Amino acid sequence: MHRTVDCVTPQILVVEDEPEMAALLVRGLQEEGYAVTVAGNGIDAMTLAGAASFDAAVLDVMLPGMSGFELCRRLREKSTGIAIMLLTARDALDDRVRGLDAGADDYLTKPFEFAELAARLRALRRRDLIGASRIDVGGLHIDMTRHAISAGGTPLRLSRTEFELLRLLAENHTRILPRAEIIDTIWGAAAYIDANIVDQYVRYVRKKLDSVGSPVSIVAVRGVGFQLIADGQ
Repeated sequence: MHRTVDCVTPQILVVEDEPEMAALLVRGLQEEGYAVTVAGNGIDAMTLAGAASFDAAVLDVMLPGMSGFELCRRLREKSTGIAIMLLTARDALDDRVRGLDAGADDYLTKPFEFAELAARLRALRRRDLIGASRIDVGGLHIDMTRHAISAGGTPLRLSRTEFELLRLLAENHTRILPRAEIIDTIWGAAAYIDANIVDQYVRYVRKKLDSVGSPVSIVAVRGVGFQLIADGQ
C-alpha cells in the first residue's frame, strides 16, 4: 500500500486488490483533485483509517480476506461522515442491498466509466456544503456539525445517504419534495440513477424511524414525491 498526502485537497481511500484497476483509480482521482491513499485489502485499509481521516472511500467488494461489505460496515462504525462507494463485478440485487445495508452511500457495477464514478463522488462531496448547522422538526433533531441525529430523544444510526435524505426532507418539511429534486440534490447524477432508489432509501429511513417510535414520519404523495410530517401536523 502507498499514500499520497495533501492537507489541502480532499482525502480519499481506495481499497482495490487489482493493481491495474488501483492504478487507474489513483490516476483519475488525482486528476479530479483528490489526495489518494491506496490499500490492497481490508486489514491494511482499517489500519490506514485508524491513523488518518478520510472524506471518502472507494471499496472493491471482492477483496482478499475481509470483504468489501465487512470493510464498509467497519468504516461506517468508525465514521458516519465518510462517503463510501462500493465497486462490484456483480449486479445482483442482493449484493446491492447488502452493500447499502452495510452503510454504503452508492455503488457501481464493473465495468464502469470513470466519468460516472467521478460525478457520483462529486455529488457525495457536495452534500457537506448544503444546509444549516442544526435542523429541528417536531421531535427530530439534526446536528450537521457533529453529523448526529435523534428522534424523540433517541439517537439514530444512519448511513450517510440515509442521513442526507432525512436532512433534505427535514429542511423542506413544509412542502412535498419531488423524486427528481431528491435525486438531483443527493446523488447529483440523474442520468445514472434509477428513480426507484429514492423509494428504497425512504423504506430504509422509515424502518429506522419506526424502530425508535419517532415523532415524525415520511409520507408518500402518489405521483409527486415525499414529505416529512411531524405527529399532530
